[in-house]
Amino acid sequence: MAKLRIAVNRRWRDRNDQWQEETSFFGGTVWRDMAENIAESLQKGARVIVTGSLEQRSWETQDGDKRSIVEIRIDEVGPSLRWATAQVTRTARGGGDSFGGGGSSSEPPMPAAPVARDDYGPDEAPF
Repeated sequence: MAKLRIAVNRRWRDRNDQWQEETSFFGGTVWRDMAENIAESLQKGARVIVTGSLEQRSWETQDGDKRSIVEIRIDEVGPSLRWATAQVTRTARGGGDSFGGGGSSSEPPMPAAPVARDDYGPDEAPF
């Protein structure tokens, strides 16, 4: 499991032509292979692109105060390529080959076929 804290920065010019900036923070949790891939690929402060949906949770404290939080139900995470480059390597699952690995041919190797699994979530595509 990996817990992410994502800062969303918004910058704009106001009516007086002055720059204004606002930052919102959202949390999200990823599990299994995606958590391992994120831990191996990204560092704190890295620019990322996240897809998913916002979910709001509400609860009441022991003192009777009502609280709520908006979190991201994360589907995908990747590095932002606006000001950086990335090298993508497919992770091996159940004996699958690495994407872009090995071989002495001048042609790039074909990506490994999707590995059959039966633990996909209800909204998750198999490839």
